[in-house]
Amino acid sequence: MEYALVHPQSQGLRDASSKEYLLWLLRQRRRFRISGPSMLPFLQPGEEVLIDPMAYQTCRPKLGDVVVAEHPKQPGLRLVKRVIAVLDTGACLLIGDNPDVSTDSRNFGAVSQQKIIGKVTSRF
Repeated sequence: MEYALVHPQSQGLRDASSKEYLLWLLRQRRRFRISGPSMLPFLQPGEEVLIDPMAYQTCRPKLGDVVVAEHPKQPGLRLVKRVIAVLDTGACLLIGDNPDVSTDSRNFGAVSQQKIIGKVTSRF
């Protein structure tokens, strides 16, 4: 199955603002460390980002959102990927920006919205 990468017009991710740091201190944001090359060049291995775990409580992910999700077949493994499709069932197709080295929906299929931990909001 072939997937086309969907990139938003503005692919940049801003550095955490004082508001994002405050939300992190108030436990409304969570830190996540990038561990592999699947999101190169957008996110570097070792880089940290903040995620909003409440982002999808009342809405579905949008095309181009970068999210942290639990691997659907390996409990406890968390992935950072880009949303390339939102299915009518509420599940999403996720893919890495560096697809040659990415394990993503091409390997494990759609990821239910319940497995999405949060939306990446900024670099930490």
